[in-house]
Amino acid sequence: MMLKDKVAVVTGGAGGIGCEIALLMAREGAKVVVNDPGVNVDGTGSSPEPADRVVAEIKAQGGQAAANYDFVATMAGGQAIVKTALDHFCRVDIVVNNAGILRDRMIFNMTEEEWDAVLDTHLKGSFAVTRAVAPLMREQKWGRFISMTSSSGLVGNVGQANYAAAKLGIVGLTRVVALDMARYNVTANCISPFAWTRMSGTIPAETEAQRERVEKLKKLSPAHVAPLAVFLASEDAKDISGQVFGVRGHEIMLFNQMRPMRTIHHGEGWTPERLAKIFPGTLRHHLVPLETSPQYFNYDPLV
Repeated sequence: MMLKDKVAVVTGGAGGIGCEIALLMAREGAKVVVNDPGVNVDGTGSSPEPADRVVAEIKAQGGQAAANYDFVATMAGGQAIVKTALDHFCRVDIVVNNAGILRDRMIFNMTEEEWDAVLDTHLKGSFAVTRAVAPLMREQKWGRFISMTSSSGLVGNVGQANYAAAKLGIVGLTRVVALDMARYNVTANCISPFAWTRMSGTIPAETEAQRERVEKLKKLSPAHVAPLAVFLASEDAKDISGQVFGVRGHEIMLFNQMRPMRTIHHGEGWTPERLAKIFPGTLRHHLVPLETSPQYFNYDPLV
């Protein structure tokens, strides 16, 4: 019961990763607000059934939960989600920013609506809920923010300019929330999940490489992500903040963060001609290949 008597808000909590996190947090003693407007993967439609189903499952297991159907993409939506938690459980201790949609398109075809919809749901949605909860956590001097990023943002992925921008933006948001809230015993961390979900099911499988990637993802359950989320939400993780973790099956990885790799200096300053002469023998050797190859995530586990 690592989260006994804590109150957790899980956005996008009715399916996939969000559902698994909500269920495990409830089993670990948390009272859970399951937020989900019940939209399709592209953001269209709405239904209370998905959130109600997860709430019913939590209650059937002896836990406490409440459903919320608001969209995270507005400040009013974020406030309404938090109000549900306060109305039912009188506080908020944990926020899991998990809600998301996809509107994949090559950059030369992407529309403004497709860009805005994804940024609003992922990035503004994370801000809207975080902003609504932060004053409460500051007052009670305890809190946990856990937000979902993606390898699409950390490394890149074809046809996902909107999604990648939102997911890397969430990393920046999380870092600043961690700094702003540190003095109040509040932490903020990111998880980059590798798992087969409803959103993963939209990945194209036209080439051999794409089909191979899909088959590997199908072996990775959303349930693998939930234990890390519970740990980061617990008192045992009080000194962990501003970090980016990855979960791939039974592996948990810690990502490095942007730091200078190499520098070059010229006493008289740089001109384009000097750069053209010196760059090939210096910085070029350290360039990161422009690809999303799985080699970036191949390593020997510690245990």
